[in-house]
Amino acid sequence: MLRFEQSTDQAARRWSRSKRLWNAMLLAVLTASLTACGAGAGTGTQTNNPTGQSSAQTGSQAASAAPAELTVALDWYPNALHTFLYAAQEQGYFRDENVNVTLQMPSDSNDPLKLAAANKVDLAISYEFQVIQARSEGLPVVSVGAIVNHPLNVIMTRKDSGINSPKDLAGKNIGYPSIPFDEALVRHTVRADGGDEQRVNFTDIGFDIIPALSSKRVDAVIGGFINHEQLLLEKNGVPVHVFKPSDFGVPEYCEIVMATSDQTLAQKQAALAGFFRAAAKGYQYVIGHKEAALRSLLANQSAEFPLDEEIERKSLDILIPLMQVDNEPFGSQKEDQWKQFAAWMKQENVIESEPKIEEFMKNLVK
Repeated sequence: MLRFEQSTDQAARRWSRSKRLWNAMLLAVLTASLTACGAGAGTGTQTNNPTGQSSAQTGSQAASAAPAELTVALDWYPNALHTFLYAAQEQGYFRDENVNVTLQMPSDSNDPLKLAAANKVDLAISYEFQVIQARSEGLPVVSVGAIVNHPLNVIMTRKDSGINSPKDLAGKNIGYPSIPFDEALVRHTVRADGGDEQRVNFTDIGFDIIPALSSKRVDAVIGGFINHEQLLLEKNGVPVHVFKPSDFGVPEYCEIVMATSDQTLAQKQAALAGFFRAAAKGYQYVIGHKEAALRSLLANQSAEFPLDEEIERKSLDILIPLMQVDNEPFGSQKEDQWKQFAAWMKQENVIESEPKIEEFMKNLVK
């Protein structure tokens, strides 16, 4: 079964505002994780089958084993991205895999990865760049499955701004959430389009992306997603130009992934694999029953963050084709893609050292 929990301080949801704060967070969580590893080894639900067993073996033993408990930290409030989770619950797919899933909404969008690293949750919905950055600085986290296999984060300008290509951003003011990765995306895109990246100015707007661009406080924004901020801006009468960094040489990457800790992966690998089998069925259900899946999402929306049904329907239309790549199973990750993206992050000085692929990415989906 699936339960939904909310944190009390939801209004405080914000990303880290500086690399210094991000590093401090990593240090604090690494300390907490190491403490948890020493004090909590051997604790938790020990109902999973040994790793390496087939799905048939797992299923045949499920009836006689107590359900494995898995807590999943969402990346944000419930929205179209999470429909596959609610579908997996309502259709009994988690139950079929003998896992009890609890969803936890974070009070801060940095929390999921921190909680996973400290073994406070079993899975965290996170971002490929964030997992690589965290691992490069010593945080014991690993991505075990992709949710959105393509970038959602784009550069947006007002159509009435006169900015018609990335090179036009030279000398302009870019609003961003003070995340070094976003700055690197902009600089690379401007440079690749023949513009002077050194003349780009950045203003920290947090995640006030929509009001900052609507009010013309800034000339462009980065950090907004094509399935959310773009849709809301256009609904509110602000048509935008969209520049996708991947169109200008930034390697493709998975915008949304599922991450866990080294310790949880070692102790609960069979349960995590079962989670992904159920999640894949949930995704397939959403494809075939979009309206029913949307109704389920709306029934599970947060009172503090009510959803716009029209926006969520459009968001789901955007997300569905991006949540599976080629003909690979839902949740699959491509090693070459992760290697190329990690190398790009190193090249752009987002990370100081490039971790080994086996340290930050592992496929549980077969």
